[in-house]
Amino acid sequence: MAKNATWYQKNFFWKRLRINRKYKDRLFRFLFRNKTDLLALYNAVNGSSYSDPERLEIVTLDDVIFMKMKNDLSFMISNQLNLYEHQSTYSPNMPLRGLIYFTHQYEGLLTRQDESLYGSKLLRLPTPAYIIFYNGRKEQPDRTELFLSDAFETGHGTGCLECRAVMFNINRGHNGELMEKCRRLWEYSEFIAEVNDNLDRNITLKTATVQAMDTCIQKGILTDILLSNRAEVPGMLLTEYDEKKHMRTLYREGYEDGFGKGEQAGFDRGEQHLLEQQVHKKLLRGKDAAAIADELEADVETVREILKKLSSDGSVK
Repeated sequence: MAKNATWYQKNFFWKRLRINRKYKDRLFRFLFRNKTDLLALYNAVNGSSYSDPERLEIVTLDDVIFMKMKNDLSFMISNQLNLYEHQSTYSPNMPLRGLIYFTHQYEGLLTRQDESLYGSKLLRLPTPAYIIFYNGRKEQPDRTELFLSDAFETGHGTGCLECRAVMFNINRGHNGELMEKCRRLWEYSEFIAEVNDNLDRNITLKTATVQAMDTCIQKGILTDILLSNRAEVPGMLLTEYDEKKHMRTLYREGYEDGFGKGEQAGFDRGEQHLLEQQVHKKLLRGKDAAAIADELEADVETVREILKKLSSDGSVK
């Protein structure tokens, strides 16, 4: 390992962090928890040919969840600090997330150094790299660059700060060369495509996932994961799947519910109904409003309002 990489690994503060075992793994993160697969993904993205998985150092922030941001994959290799995230919903705000993340990491590095930030010696920092793997339903090009400065009132390229995020579309049929270089990424893409094909038939996410698992096992896709983690995969997929987007598909026929041209109202009603069902299920498992809001990534006041409604309807005794 390069000399500077060793120095960074000794001085960064991630070594003392603990992983939150209550955190439910997302499928994408689970698939690349193995250093060999993660190194293959890194090589595919960067066109490199590293062969020793031990050169790669897994890192994390604040028990995996940092400021409600689920950092899928964060690792260090050869003087480069990498943040890899999976997204099923396009967001132009990813560069801002990256800026917050890297700033926090650098702040942690400085707190462990004796050198002054105002000293005459240049403080060496690992080079940041931010990659997003997108597989949402909205059509996107194979490769997109997102910039923090696009959010500035004065426009792209202005201001004294910049953070660049590179987004790869990993839906089936996109980035063929990248998929060829990393089989695990291709397998994930194929599995999600099977799930989405099933969802298009208006079946539940759980049923769509189970059927996709059976199909992929028959095709020899993700067999090592799907056979040994059959019970866990549906839950992991649920944490990363865009539930709201799925509900918009299910309620696309809003006219049938008497909303006529008020199609949006039908969508909103469907989303609210799903949230109420999820809140009720978790309440029956003994969860309080704060815990339910955290698990569903919902506003706690919204959850409390739903609990009041369920209580008044007699659903909660």
